[in-house]
Amino acid sequence: MSIAGLPEGQRDSTHPPPRMATLGEVCDINPRLPKDHGLQEHSEVAFVPMAAVDEVSATIAQRMARPFGEVRKGYTPFAEGDVLFAKITPCMENGKVAIARDLAGGRGFGSTEFHVLRAREPVLPEWIYFFLRQQRFRNAAKRSLTGTAGQQRVPTAHMAAAAIPVPELARQRRLVDLLACADSMVRLRRRGRELTELMVPALLDDMFGDPQSNPKAWPLVKLGEMLEGIDSGKSPRCHDRPKTEGEWGVLRLSALKNALYDESDHKTLPESERPDPRNEVRTGDLLISRKNTLELVGTPAYVWETRGRILLPDLIFRLRLRPDAGVHPLYLWALLRAPAMRRGLQLLASGTAASMPNISKERLRTLRVMVPAAHLQEAFAQRIAALHAIALQQDAALAHAKKTFAALLARAFEA
Repeated sequence: MSIAGLPEGQRDSTHPPPRMATLGEVCDINPRLPKDHGLQEHSEVAFVPMAAVDEVSATIAQRMARPFGEVRKGYTPFAEGDVLFAKITPCMENGKVAIARDLAGGRGFGSTEFHVLRAREPVLPEWIYFFLRQQRFRNAAKRSLTGTAGQQRVPTAHMAAAAIPVPELARQRRLVDLLACADSMVRLRRRGRELTELMVPALLDDMFGDPQSNPKAWPLVKLGEMLEGIDSGKSPRCHDRPKTEGEWGVLRLSALKNALYDESDHKTLPESERPDPRNEVRTGDLLISRKNTLELVGTPAYVWETRGRILLPDLIFRLRLRPDAGVHPLYLWALLRAPAMRRGLQLLASGTAASMPNISKERLRTLRVMVPAAHLQEAFAQRIAALHAIALQQDAALAHAKKTFAALLARAFEA
């Protein structure tokens, strides 16, 4: 169905077709700071580096301010209501775009890697903002990139020439309200999922206490004493695409993110490489990254399910617990993601400033782990499994909300 409640492909005859224009006709692109800006050297202005714009929420997530004198040169000026669009790869493809709102002093300065779009009278800033959030706009912008690899940018000329439908202002407002509601639904679904994940460390602390202080005096055992072994795979040169049916995939290091397992984050093993079934990821596996940035090294993940034909890389370990270890894998997964244990894992990592920290199998085995009573671990695991069931429902709802927003976005800007 369309945003007007009509079947796909059928236009709503109650509204006249929108006139077509270019962004350059309805926006000032990268406007200069006016000479009569009225700012003094000490005047406080908003400061927005590229990292302050969140590509997931498409908002300015970090609010900062600087004296005008510090940012007047070497930064891009913008004003209240302007739209910021990342022009450099990969920030552009990732969706870094935001509306400048609630700026200190009504003025802001940011990264030179932003295009700034200032809407003129026929269009709302929000209309421009949602237009730029379309995947098809970013796809077209990607085809226009110029420059060397890693430093490619969307030219100003491409932005100015992009065709945009411009309905009457009243219809823009209605569509913007609709899109904002759908966008809010996505954010609420995402926030609900985040809160569910926060329940895991909260339950761990409530049932067993802080691993650093061990207030309940649980026995401490070296991790190596609980393990049958630590497996690691191989990382051959792979095709940089998802595998198809019948092919094998090799996990990327980023498949372990936020202590969760994302099987879709893999590369495809070439036909010339024979897969080693001993390295295949299995349901119930407990994985941990052995090499990454200092912040991320030692990230654990539990494999709730797998579709098969996915192999371990050499940068991810699989911890194989002994049957008589007295440790539930879900408890150990939750424990390894606790802040105190994360700090302990980081201390086990070695490496120079020029290389990513690495945890060896020998050092990992020395990690001391508190081991509560088995029946309490089992009760904890049951609660974690219940949370996982809720998380699956939330994931499905979030995916549906994203699909709805994307469909509404596409229909709103049909010519």
